[in-house]
Amino acid sequence: MMLAALGLLLSLLIIYNLIPNLYYRNFSRRVVKNLNPQRQEIALTFDDGPDPRYLERLLGLLARYQIKATFFMVAKKAEQNRELVKMVSKAGHLIGLHSLRHQSAWLSSPTQVRDDFTSSLAIFTQIGVKIKHYRPPWGTFNLLTPFYAQKNKLKTILWSINARDWRGDVTVEEIVAKTINNIKNGDIIVLHDSNGASGAPERTLKALEVILPSLLQRGYQFTTIPE
Repeated sequence: MMLAALGLLLSLLIIYNLIPNLYYRNFSRRVVKNLNPQRQEIALTFDDGPDPRYLERLLGLLARYQIKATFFMVAKKAEQNRELVKMVSKAGHLIGLHSLRHQSAWLSSPTQVRDDFTSSLAIFTQIGVKIKHYRPPWGTFNLLTPFYAQKNKLKTILWSINARDWRGDVTVEEIVAKTINNIKNGDIIVLHDSNGASGAPERTLKALEVILPSLLQRGYQFTTIPE
């Protein structure tokens, strides 16, 4: 009886989490992982904010180089920092959804997935921001994540370059190297302006001081995620 129950649980896990995650991360055309490779354009994206400890400094850095970025925000953080959200929007950056509380799709029931989208979009509507793009926390999917994203007319965006800047053991030099040594036309770069281990966004900000002028000097144009 116990083995049968465990077998059923494993089967549900595979159907609800593992298979959808494998498919949407690697094969689905409904998920965007890069832009047009024929153009020397790249997209700089930031996850997990808004965070009052880092955001204004990041916006200042982007403004210095006249770069527009896409910010995938956690709705509850946006609700607590409404003025920061408006500051990002006013500066001409794009804002996307990064879930309600940054809970993995693998840990979310069907009802929680539905409510996550509904509550998150309601928060951004109250702030006055129209959301058209979505990035799931940790880039994970379950069976219903794509359904509710599409139902809410959201385009799902992942990335093609991940410097893992959120890790506690990554250095500024490693963030720089993983980004500029691997860049190519159409890449979507994911970095983080909140969360992470041991004040990770501080290292990200320092790395951007090197990354941004370097990529501009090489002729890359920064763009937000297109509709």
